[in-house]
Amino acid sequence: MVTQTPEAPQPPQTCPDCGSTTFIQDSHRGEVVCAECGLVIHHHIIDNGPEWRAFSNEERLKRSRVGSPTSLTIHDKGLSTVIDWRDRDIHGKKLAPRRRAQVYRLRKWQIRTRVHSATDRNLAYAMSELERISSQIAIPTPVKQTAANIYRKIIKKSLIRGRSIEAMIAATIYGACRIRKIPRTLDEIAKHSHVNKKELGRCYRLILKELQIRIPVTDPKDFIPRFSNELHLPPKVQTLATQIIDLAKKHGITAGKSHPNKKGELPTDPTGLAAAALYIAAILEGERRTQREISDVAEVTEVTVRNRYKELVRKLNLDVDI
Repeated sequence: MVTQTPEAPQPPQTCPDCGSTTFIQDSHRGEVVCAECGLVIHHHIIDNGPEWRAFSNEERLKRSRVGSPTSLTIHDKGLSTVIDWRDRDIHGKKLAPRRRAQVYRLRKWQIRTRVHSATDRNLAYAMSELERISSQIAIPTPVKQTAANIYRKIIKKSLIRGRSIEAMIAATIYGACRIRKIPRTLDEIAKHSHVNKKELGRCYRLILKELQIRIPVTDPKDFIPRFSNELHLPPKVQTLATQIIDLAKKHGITAGKSHPNKKGELPTDPTGLAAAALYIAAILEGERRTQREISDVAEVTEVTVRNRYKELVRKLNLDVDI
């Protein structure tokens, strides 16, 4: 007969004395106390922490018995072990020849067992490509985790069959940047992934369709801080450019500028709008930058910057010469 341990009692929704819904959990005393009247709701709460105590960070690290956290960016999520190549024991001494040969065989089979199936080999290559592209375009860890999670869903649905791993992982990175609101353009990802932009866009639309992922519309304001830093513009220019974009939204100028066109091409105009707003703000604040400098940073043509600049000045009645 298997006995189950009783679960810890759940605190009520309201205090039985004063009716308050605010509680304080005291982990040292093991009590749940009402924040208004001080009534002890529960006591003897189970402590789920470690049984040992530590009074410094070094002592806490020495007594900890856990390994590194799991990560979706590793093909086996970091759960497997690694045998070191230095062939030394725990005291730093070199191993005997017989022991070294034994460790060599163990290491060889351990590497084979880590990547033993086609899915593992696919994930191992894809995650290394994810790490390479992420380091080149400088995206944070949460974006990499999101991209790895999307790619694992692609593997489960067998969408990778017959398609390039490089194109699919690049498409997941672009989708993760859109989800996390990290300003990265399709041209930039295509450049560093060495994948044709047309193929990259095709894979991206396939992922959205098959996985039914809802991608937020790209906000031009997300590109303002990045472009401003690369152009070495002061904060006042960045603030004014953000205000210009907000004003453009109120007048409906940005409506329809962030959706695919009739040919199904992915939008690139939010970067053009951000570049034009920065160009106007720089002129108004006396920090003039040329259209070529701004177009090089935003990776759009000078014609795009000029057209969007004229449209903003004309419809917002800004005091800037066209």
